[in-house]
Amino acid sequence: MTQAPAPPRLRLGVNIDHVATIRNARGGDHPDPVRAAQIVAAVGGDGITAHLREDRRHIRDADIARIMAATNLPLNLEMAATEEMLEIALRHNPHAACIVPERREERTTEGGLDAAGQHNHLAPMVTRLTDANIRVSLFIEPDARQIEAAIRLRVPIVEFHTGKYAHAQGEERETELRRIADAAALAAKNGIEPHAGHGLTFDNVQPIAAIAQFAELNIGHYLIGEAIFIGLEESVRKMRELMDLAR
Repeated sequence: MTQAPAPPRLRLGVNIDHVATIRNARGGDHPDPVRAAQIVAAVGGDGITAHLREDRRHIRDADIARIMAATNLPLNLEMAATEEMLEIALRHNPHAACIVPERREERTTEGGLDAAGQHNHLAPMVTRLTDANIRVSLFIEPDARQIEAAIRLRVPIVEFHTGKYAHAQGEERETELRRIADAAALAAKNGIEPHAGHGLTFDNVQPIAAIAQFAELNIGHYLIGEAIFIGLEESVRKMRELMDLAR
């Protein structure tokens, strides 16, 4: 009996925003998120994610070019759907741009983008980014309505918000996991590459990593937090090992 082929290697994108958060808490240049990007590259990370927020609370404008020049890893630039961020993305031409919701009062991104309700606003941005050969991703909830909106917008990638799964317990977590798995299958069936991220840790990553349709996980805050105790190299290596074991 022929065995089914193993799913492809799951990529790990490391969000280095919170290295910059620590830097900005005191001012100056230390710790430098560029050094974090270089460490990620050295220990087998597959990409760098950075979110340039409207209030510049962590990554700064000048960091983008420095990060892109520091390694050969692709940069996934998280950005709000604003003209300012669109022009910055077009100027720097990162490998990918992930459009995320953004509210100034939030501590971190809370929930997914309402792609269905913002189609007319998003469509010209998606077109301009695509025309610049930037891979466009939408950070959305694992919801059929939002996936249908992504299909209409003709984006190649969606990244599912895994925060509800990460913070749930027991049966509620299992329900969220099934919802994410169903959404990943629906996206893949329609030719969209599914990614996932938010709230993933050593303890909860493997059920998400085991979903065969996922091509990439983007993880940041937890890895940077663990780096305080075990070092960034070991933090990334351990996450990489857990992801690989799940496949």
